[in-house]
Amino acid sequence: MSFQDAVRTCLQQKYADFNGRARRSEYWYFVLFSLIAGIVANILNSILHLPSSNTNTLLGGLLNLALLLPSIGVGVRRLHDTGRSGWWLLLGFAIIIGWIILLVWFIQDSQGDNKYGPSPKALGGFGQPPMGSGQPPTYGQPPTGYGEPPTYGTPPQH
Repeated sequence: MSFQDAVRTCLQQKYADFNGRARRSEYWYFVLFSLIAGIVANILNSILHLPSSNTNTLLGGLLNLALLLPSIGVGVRRLHDTGRSGWWLLLGFAIIIGWIILLVWFIQDSQGDNKYGPSPKALGGFGQPPMGSGQPPTYGQPPTGYGEPPTYGTPPQH
């Protein structure tokens, strides 16, 4: 998933969606987008001389409010992808070490199909072989029938 696809998915298609799964690329690209947007908001806040405190700015606070639901949603979907309930996201509030545990879980690779849905890797794309196919990946090898036009069944009889 590209950077633009991840941001578009989190902000338009799944703004407050807590169902399904999110690949690592979707989660981390959205985290990167949030970080960049926060830096830009703070720079604009300084340029425009808007009110700020020691820890927060007006534009940064508005941005955090706007990104709250999509951030929670993509975090829950990422936990689903590792086979865990989204309620584990609350671990970050419970204890100091919770963020370290969540970070490890967010970094982990996708699990195969689980109760939260099919593996996003099995849906194809981005150089990933389908999970659970039992076949080794064939990187660099053309698929069978490479260069031939696709067939869509038998031609109609006239």
